Amino acid sequence: MYRGSILAVLALWVVVYFKQADAGCLKLGLCCIGRNLSCTSTGWRPDRSFGTCFCDQACLRTLDCCQDYNEACTGLPCTVSEWSSWSGCSKPCKSTYRVRSRHIRQKPTGSQRCPPLVEKGGCLDYWNEQGIECSQEIVPALITAESFGKARRKRLALEENENTGYCVEFQLLSLAKACLHADSPYTQWMHRLRKGYRVCVECQPPALNPRSQRCYGDGRGAKRNQMLHFQVVGNPRCKGVWKHVRQLDTCSCPSVHSFLFI
Repeated sequence: MYRGSILAVLALWVVVYFKQADAGCLKLGLCCIGRNLSCTSTGWRPDRSFGTCFCDQACLRTLDCCQDYNEACTGLPCTVSEWSSWSGCSKPCKSTYRVRSRHIRQKPTGSQRCPPLVEKGGCLDYWNEQGIECSQEIVPALITAESFGKARRKRLALEENENTGYCVEFQLLSLAKACLHADSPYTQWMHRLRKGYRVCVECQPPALNPRSQRCYGDGRGAKRNQMLHFQVVGNPRCKGVWKHVRQLDTCSCPSVHSFLFI
């Protein structure tokens, strides 16, 4: 009976031993950045010894990785959340910026990097913190990407009898070099501005002045071939000269050549 008990204990030890042997990194879901002495498992090591092994990046140098480290941890991409909603403008009554963010859900392994977690975009609020309408005497014409209008419409419910705006077509005559070297994520749309191109700029509330029923800088009343100035919100060095071509009820330009008065 004593001998049988010993055999039973040995059998249990063998089961536990081999269960531990295939634990490694994959089964426990372990993958750690840098050196982490708590990022350990039990299994076979590269030198064919069995015992405590590591699932951190440093184990590649110290040669104490678990046998399945490469399978479990090498080349895992960075996973991020969806973008948050855009914030309000950082300051009222002036050309400034808005912000949105996202967070890391899964840190990358190896040499991979995470994409930007914060994005800024040009912005202008027409009401101050007390809810009083700002002066709209803002010249030259200020423009931003058409996509800003979608976010703005969500924040501003139009009344049934409110003018929904109009579109103006311009031809670009000259452009500052700063527009061509806008590399940050929130200014890349400026690359669509090109000398000689015709672009559409939409005038919609709240940029549409309720009294004059127009957007400042839209070129209404300009003489034929008169040079008018514009500036991009979010990059004050990106500015240029264009001429008024015509006014339309709705924009007919392709989306890549469509912008928004702000």
